[in-house]
Amino acid sequence: MPDYLLNLDRHLFYFINHDLSNSFFDWIMPLLRNPKFWIPLYIFIIIFCLWRYKKTGAIIIMLLAASAGVADFTSGVIIKHNIQRLRPCRDPVVSATDISRVPCGSGYSFPSTHATDHFAMAIFLSFVFFRKWRWVWFWAILWAGSICFAQVYVGVHFPVDVLCGALYGAFVGWLFSLLFKKLQPAF
Repeated sequence: MPDYLLNLDRHLFYFINHDLSNSFFDWIMPLLRNPKFWIPLYIFIIIFCLWRYKKTGAIIIMLLAASAGVADFTSGVIIKHNIQRLRPCRDPVVSATDISRVPCGSGYSFPSTHATDHFAMAIFLSFVFFRKWRWVWFWAILWAGSICFAQVYVGVHFPVDVLCGALYGAFVGWLFSLLFKKLQPAF
């Protein structure tokens, strides 16, 4: 990564991790990045799709899971292990001032797999349901974006990690939405 971009990334990280510190964020951000926190939402999506759309709902759920699975595997196993960027809590420059609000985590930082997975699901759901509910994209992007922000705030990812993870996840989600439209053109 060019030095100017690396420095900008570190400055943005410091701004989010330090300058935006407050007791409310200290409480809510670790929750937002915890997958268990979102279990009620996942259950709602599954029940809603199956109840409202029956067989088509089952296809939506399978492709939603597939989009998250593909995004997770490719970002977490393939990309991270080839790039090997250190997390902020392990970065020799940043770790001295990093406020770690959760355990550092194992593995590498780029891209953020949380960002990749959640943007894959958010974009998939946005494209699938946009014709029926135009407002769904706003809530889906807000949901995935809040998880991305939380990753930086708690100190486990740099802003570039979540931005690139979000863009890659959005691409994966879009591809799976195209597959859904091929399988269910009348939806």
